[in-house]
Amino acid sequence: MRVSVSWLREYVDLPADLPTGDLEQALVDLGIEVDSAVDLRETVTGSLVVGEVLEIEELTGFKKPIRFCRVDVGAANGTGEPQEIVCGARNFAVGDRVVVILPGGVLPGGFAIGARKTYGHNSNGMICSAKELGLGDDHSGIIVLPAETPAKPGDDARPVVGLDDVVLELEITPDRGYALSLRGLARELSHALGVPFRDPGLAPAPGGTPQPAYPVQVRDTVGCDRFAARMVRGVDPAAPTPGWMQRRLTTAGVRSISLPVDITNYVMLELGQPMHAFDADRIAGPLVVRRAEAGEKLTTLDGVERVLAPEDMVICDETGPISLAAVMGGQTSEVVADTTNVLFEAAHWDQVMVGRTARRHKLFSEAAKRWERGVDPALALVALERAVRLLTEYGGGVVGDEILDIDHVRPRTPVTLPVDLPTRRIGVDYPPARVVALLEQVGCTVAQGSDRLAEDPGAVGVAAGAGLALTVIPPSWRPDLTDPADLVEEVVRLDGYDRVPSVLPLAPAGRGLTWQQRRRRAVARSLAEHGYVEVLAHPFVSPELPDLLGLPEQDPRRQAVRLANPLSDEEPLLRTTLLGPLLGTLKRNLGRGHRDVALYEIGAVFHPRPGAGSPPAMGVDRRPTDAEFAAADAVVPDQPRHVAAVLTGEVELSGWWGPGRVAGWADAVEAGRTVLAAAGIPADRVEVRAAEYAPWHPGRCAELLVDGTVVGHAGELHPTAVAALELPRRTSAMELNLDLVPAPPVLPAPTVSGFPPALIDVALVLDETVPAAEVQRALTEGAGELLEDVRLFDVYASEQLGAGRRSLAYKLTFRAPDRTLTVEEAVAARDAAVAVAAERFGATLRGA
Repeated sequence: MRVSVSWLREYVDLPADLPTGDLEQALVDLGIEVDSAVDLRETVTGSLVVGEVLEIEELTGFKKPIRFCRVDVGAANGTGEPQEIVCGARNFAVGDRVVVILPGGVLPGGFAIGARKTYGHNSNGMICSAKELGLGDDHSGIIVLPAETPAKPGDDARPVVGLDDVVLELEITPDRGYALSLRGLARELSHALGVPFRDPGLAPAPGGTPQPAYPVQVRDTVGCDRFAARMVRGVDPAAPTPGWMQRRLTTAGVRSISLPVDITNYVMLELGQPMHAFDADRIAGPLVVRRAEAGEKLTTLDGVERVLAPEDMVICDETGPISLAAVMGGQTSEVVADTTNVLFEAAHWDQVMVGRTARRHKLFSEAAKRWERGVDPALALVALERAVRLLTEYGGGVVGDEILDIDHVRPRTPVTLPVDLPTRRIGVDYPPARVVALLEQVGCTVAQGSDRLAEDPGAVGVAAGAGLALTVIPPSWRPDLTDPADLVEEVVRLDGYDRVPSVLPLAPAGRGLTWQQRRRRAVARSLAEHGYVEVLAHPFVSPELPDLLGLPEQDPRRQAVRLANPLSDEEPLLRTTLLGPLLGTLKRNLGRGHRDVALYEIGAVFHPRPGAGSPPAMGVDRRPTDAEFAAADAVVPDQPRHVAAVLTGEVELSGWWGPGRVAGWADAVEAGRTVLAAAGIPADRVEVRAAEYAPWHPGRCAELLVDGTVVGHAGELHPTAVAALELPRRTSAMELNLDLVPAPPVLPAPTVSGFPPALIDVALVLDETVPAAEVQRALTEGAGELLEDVRLFDVYASEQLGAGRRSLAYKLTFRAPDRTLTVEEAVAARDAAVAVAAERFGATLRGA
């Protein structure tokens, strides 16, 4: 939110000599983040003066109209002679007063102004537009000052155009919607600086009349608990928005449209009450406020036809919806160039409904931003009175005597606050009288104990420890104050965060990383060292993802948790597998020109617990009990931690040194082995065997087991899934459930033998369906203690071996810890290993 300090001064008596830094610090101390504080006087340097156009010569022969002007700038140029300036704008005439920057001045953005010859004439300075001065986006013409402007040629133009002000750009947190207005900010500054505050929300306003300003029926008093309206007839449609209002709107980042619309935006910024202006002559019949019907359509002011949802609130006439309530009006009833009868509407809408509607339609208007943060329901009639008075003052017309006010606002629920709670929660001594004073400063009504505390603050110091409680009614403009903890926060905030001691907790001795944390770090390092790049994908997925991956109908991964308030309606589910978002990241990288990509992610997946029910309601006034924690945990989805990797393209790059190697299913399997090795699982406890599991290719899929338990799958993705996700052929992936991988065992230190090894290769011919890992396990068992290492180095198949047969070649390393092995001992161990493989799988030595 952007706001000028001069506007704030209308409601709060800021010291005249208050430095900008002190003002910024006061807001920060209140919990309001200040993005920037800009002194507009410093944005334009040099001589910026008022000038009066004396002569205009139209220059011809150029591609665009050019004017050579003589402008009276008084004595600002040091000579008193008229200034010669070349200008391309055409929205001014002789006698108009304009804004001129003389040579030596610098405009925003570092644009220096000098004297130069252009279009055959000398140009000494520039006549400025609003955009060139940083006052708005209008660059179609230069600024022409109103005839009633008292400034004369040569006077400083900064005060005339609003460049003598300080502009604050603030970031308002979602719980402080009241601060999205001059009213709210002025009140906050009055607290911080201890200066008087004039509340524009307390201005007198007439109440509703028996005869309404316009016939309106509210069918849903939950979505709209207050609806007020007033009519102004006979408005001059050509009446311009006054310059002071345009400047304030421009400073706030709001575009000037027309006088009635500008007034609604001005009142919204001033009071915090969003409003809407209807052209009363373009409304057909009575208005109805209701929920939309499924399939209804409305073309909003931005020209987009929107399909409405049953949760949306709409304002309708006899033709159907004419406004998307609290978010944006419709084209059929908007104020146009010939509007003479204006119906102002000020209502109070349900903030949850508005937030969901704005996100559903991706319409984050200034009105919706305020509604979803909470608006004061007591402002409707005050805002209407302010709007109609501004319109009649600057646009003429007659205010109707009829006032519509349909009021179903419920009174605020009192909050019981133990008077010693702020002291107990924060650790700072807040006397009871101080607590009451600060809450009343916020605007709360303290219904019990306030008089007694004010009369004798010292006498009740003991009462605070004896269970004295206050009954507090929050003000209408603070919908965020609903619990004792909220009131405690206000006490701390207004008393000063700087009074809260900064005490760091002491870490218990001997506590380091858990073995699960160490394992995750080891896995991440290992994958990164093998060329994979870590990504952190959003855990949200589309309902169509299971079909794209080709998951069977009964696959438990199809059962996903649906978010109640998703960031995007297109991805309302939590992931049940890492592969969906990870493959989406892969596709995005491929689309940006990367050909060889290897990615990995470690994160949680989410599995619902059917029939778990709803979590227990837990407040913030105390720590939940163990039973409440257990009941809440029973409802929370199961969240095992997975690791997944995807790769495509070349895993070994080609170049002048020779051809590379394309990544394949074996690399995905090896990634799984890498994860298990990094997790501390010995290779003899890991088994890899063929499997069929979506979304992997049935002939190129392996399941990885630890101690006989399946912990994940790896291989090449199914061609159907690859085509549906628009990925390259042969894209491969791996996904393991880290929570299923047991804790690493305590391994004895390896013995190192100084004796030479005996190296023997064996090639075994056997059925191609026999897993290589099973053969390796058989060789290990048969070779006995002398076998130090066994590694598969070749797989071969040919017609000579026979159909369905293949050759697996292994390198066997034998070594004894206490002697040099003889040839006979090494061969005997080799033969024993082959014998076990032959007995178990019918393997024969190749060439034997």
